Amino acid sequence: MFKMSSIEKTFENMWQNYLALNPQAKTIFDLFSRENAVVNDHVAFRTFGIDGMRVEDIAQPLLDAGYEEVESYHFEKKKLRAKHYQHPSMPLVFISELIVEEFSSELQSIVRQLASQMQFAEVASSEFLYSGRHWDLSSAVYNRLLEESEYAAWVAAFGYRPNHFTVSINHLEQFSTIQEVNEFLKDHQFELNQAGGEVKGTPESFLEQSSTMANSVEVDFIDTSLTIPSCFYEFALRHPMASGELFKGFIASSADKIFESTDARAA
Repeated sequence: MFKMSSIEKTFENMWQNYLALNPQAKTIFDLFSRENAVVNDHVAFRTFGIDGMRVEDIAQPLLDAGYEEVESYHFEKKKLRAKHYQHPSMPLVFISELIVEEFSSELQSIVRQLASQMQFAEVASSEFLYSGRHWDLSSAVYNRLLEESEYAAWVAAFGYRPNHFTVSINHLEQFSTIQEVNEFLKDHQFELNQAGGEVKGTPESFLEQSSTMANSVEVDFIDTSLTIPSCFYEFALRHPMASGELFKGFIASSADKIFESTDARAA
């Protein structure tokens, strides 16, 4: 009987946590699974850039499990920084953080108040990667964050869990292009992120990506409940570089538009 490793168990728990917020991903997964085993290209997380909660803090359980840091990214307009990590046998992981100090003093104060409710010792545990929200949050605070940063509002509302999983198109034998995947999804009534175009990236940049718009769920706040965008499903087609190896990194300009899959202001 196959025995899962601890990191495989962590990914399975993350997947189940993600599906609870984005059940349409299971529907898509099952549609693809009719002809192929679905392979996950990467998983992404979001966090606030303050001590104890930075990219590097969130990544520590992954490093402990054999992941290595590969590359850093900066998103000037959205005021984010990110890194991606790789493992010999597991999906890539992309972790981004809000550069809190580049926002208003009010937003900074809100984020630090939320963080003050955290038990930072928990961050080093692999269970933290699917632990959810660690603070009380009002709808007024959520909406105030949303005025400045959709990303900040998302982290405040959902906390620590996968923001998205990603289907590797390279492993879907019935499709040869990302456009075919997109048409298949639209034929099944799934809404795709159109920011920057339906397809982000080109074969010349070695990575093409698309994504659904985030599934909306009802979220409880301390004063009321709101229906807001949660998680989305991404699709990635990687192309070979001059060496013949598939490109295994990310393109910042494409990722910038993928972030908009959770845009509550566009919902």
